[in-house]
Amino acid sequence: MIIRNGKIFTENAEFVAADIQIEDGKIVKVAPAGTLEGDGIDAAGKYVTPGFVDIHIHGAAGSDFCDCVDGSDKYILDMSKYLGSQGVTTFMGTTMAFSEEILTNIFKTARPLFGKEGNGAVLRGVNMEGPFFNKAKKGAQAEEYIIDPDKDMFDRLFEVSGGNIRLVDVAPELNGAEDFIAHASKKCVVSLAHTCATYEEAKKGYAAGATHTTHLFNAMPAFTHRAPGVVGAASDDAAHVEMISDGIHLHPAVVRSVFNWFGKDRVCLISDSMRACGMPNGEYSLGGQKVFMKDGLATLEDGTIAGSATCLAECFRRAVSFGVPVEKALKAATINPAQAVGLFDELGSITEGKRADVLVLDETLHPEHIFIGGTEL
Repeated sequence: MIIRNGKIFTENAEFVAADIQIEDGKIVKVAPAGTLEGDGIDAAGKYVTPGFVDIHIHGAAGSDFCDCVDGSDKYILDMSKYLGSQGVTTFMGTTMAFSEEILTNIFKTARPLFGKEGNGAVLRGVNMEGPFFNKAKKGAQAEEYIIDPDKDMFDRLFEVSGGNIRLVDVAPELNGAEDFIAHASKKCVVSLAHTCATYEEAKKGYAAGATHTTHLFNAMPAFTHRAPGVVGAASDDAAHVEMISDGIHLHPAVVRSVFNWFGKDRVCLISDSMRACGMPNGEYSLGGQKVFMKDGLATLEDGTIAGSATCLAECFRRAVSFGVPVEKALKAATINPAQAVGLFDELGSITEGKRADVLVLDETLHPEHIFIGGTEL
């Protein structure tokens, strides 16, 4: 299969005219435009990009990653199919604050599906969002399950998952947090999240081994000129920061500002979507709590925003509509998240030898062709 004459998005976050050849699920050749021969697609005037990589997503298409607590993999497969149809080719199943027993059941059910090919996006691991949070910044997390960091609990869950926890979240000001971060960061990426930390407390968390920041500005103290908080510490020390660019969680000016502030290499666009993503207005649930979704806004009964109802592909397009250059937004939805969770050697860019997770986008940035592992959906 040849995709020829497209505007290929390179690892350097720029577009070049080129052809690519796909064989046996891999990108086997990238060559100057018009030089490769064989059957394929003429992508003249189109963008040829890596598939989107969503490292923070709870659910979509009426299903939630945590639904698999009952032993059924149907929910993950439904999510996978929907995400694939939107151009998301890789995702991290993201949990909520739950008991160890519930999380154990979720991970046992998900374990056979990590890395499994199907008819949609591939589940590549777990983003363990909770339960090691500050209750004062719980957001849509269930307070009854929120606890201080527990290294032994994390180790047991890491083993149950088959070593597939790729990211774990923690509030750095909690008792035992620094020891937990130092311990967990030897096994996976640690992110600061759902926290009341001061600038100094967050700095200690990064110094202990955290490298990531969960949904910047959301569920953390505001950045101010005398109390920069987690946002200021992340600016100093975080390798990557997540951002929900749905236009609901953050003002468009903030989305632009984060790219200007953190640069094109440190921002990861995420969806943080829940089961209402891709569904009509109505009542849904998240972490055992009722959620009401209307016109893309998902809230608990008390009005607290409860994740998003927007797919990463649309978050990318909205970032561009807010004035973020397409190259920066695309890097933040593909290359950067793959790097953030240690998957970039295998996927996340149009590179010879990598998986053929490839999109052909039209001028409106919607996918015309979607390849996952070299197979067109």
